[in-house]
Amino acid sequence: MSYIFCLLSFIFYLLSHNFVLYMDLKYLCTVKIQNVMNTYFQKLVSDNFDYVVSCYRHLHAHPELSFHEFETAGFVQEELTKMGISFRSGIGGTGILGKIEGQNPGKMVIALRADMDALPVNEEVDIPWKSTVENTMHACGHDAHTACLLGAAKVLQQIRNDFEGTVLLIFQPGEEKAPGGASLMLEDGLFRDIEPEIILAQHVSVDFPTGTLGFLPGMIMASADEIHVTIHGKSGHGALPHLINDTVLCAAQTVVSLQQVRSRLCHPLTPMVLTFGKLIANGATNIIPGTVKLSGTFRTVDEEWRALAKIHIRRIIHETCAAYGCTAEIDIPGGYPCVVNNDAITARARDYATQWLGIENIRNLEMRMTSEDFGFFTQQYPCTFYRFGVKGEINNHTGGLHSSTFQIDEKALETGMGGLIWITWKFLTDKK
Repeated sequence: MSYIFCLLSFIFYLLSHNFVLYMDLKYLCTVKIQNVMNTYFQKLVSDNFDYVVSCYRHLHAHPELSFHEFETAGFVQEELTKMGISFRSGIGGTGILGKIEGQNPGKMVIALRADMDALPVNEEVDIPWKSTVENTMHACGHDAHTACLLGAAKVLQQIRNDFEGTVLLIFQPGEEKAPGGASLMLEDGLFRDIEPEIILAQHVSVDFPTGTLGFLPGMIMASADEIHVTIHGKSGHGALPHLINDTVLCAAQTVVSLQQVRSRLCHPLTPMVLTFGKLIANGATNIIPGTVKLSGTFRTVDEEWRALAKIHIRRIIHETCAAYGCTAEIDIPGGYPCVVNNDAITARARDYATQWLGIENIRNLEMRMTSEDFGFFTQQYPCTFYRFGVKGEINNHTGGLHSSTFQIDEKALETGMGGLIWITWKFLTDKK
């Protein structure tokens, strides 16, 4: 009996140690393969870096405003044609959907999105590829987004026989202007022929250094609704206020009264912003105009509260104006929904990015009250929206997003392109 026990113990000892040896070998092989793949993809990215820079500079020098991206769309189509990538154009206006089919195209479908529009800003940075269009500038990095997606498309097309699945390339118009190019493309049958299982999007970040990527699961950006109010009253002499309806005072009180939506009607723990940045009272020092216009923005991270708050906003505007003997026309067009990252997809993307760049180059994003029409995609599909750092020595003291001195460190285009390629490749080849 003792002999059998000793024999069994010895066998168990051998098996356990062989298992550990097996796991060690498996780990070493995995690390070795990972390093080889990293080196391979780094070379692909490096070989195409100059191409992405040239695309970026061309796009930056030739910006176009929202829903007028005709030359930009033409440029993208020319590049896709050169790459041998099929596409549909004219989706939701100037939108484009490219398609790269690997082996077994139906195994998995992943979509990558980049926005193409610029802003009504006059560029003040003196660079060789400065905007050639007056009062139009890529001040939000959409030129970098489009260039990175073109670079990623070029590489993925090159290695399409090395993965299974399909990659969709979304070049989207009008992100900066309601109703948003994302909603228009979806309404226009963007995915009528093929639907993605995952959608990825990236955005530049002037807060993070070049070479970094940032992620956040769940709620990442707020909804956004524009509020436009026209107040009507009886105009007249400023010295005879008893004979008029003071539209200017009414407008001022309306702005103040609306703050109770945040302070008294919104749940204290629900993030919300209600800001009016435009008030036009075209009178004079002694003339009260008959019409005053207000424009503002309403943002929150709760879709139910968003709907209810707009009812309160309309009520308070009408009641305040009535108290001053005035009337109001209110326009709150459909805005952008919240951007909500899928937890599982974001966790995987972050893990893949860590393998690509190392944990020291991965950042945690914070939820922002800024908005993005990518929220229309996150409402319907599992998505992740992440950021890549563009801050380097060259733009350490230039302006932020939407400013006339906004600039990126072009070295960041390597991370933007490479991250898209690597994360896409991993999603298509990982057996999770």
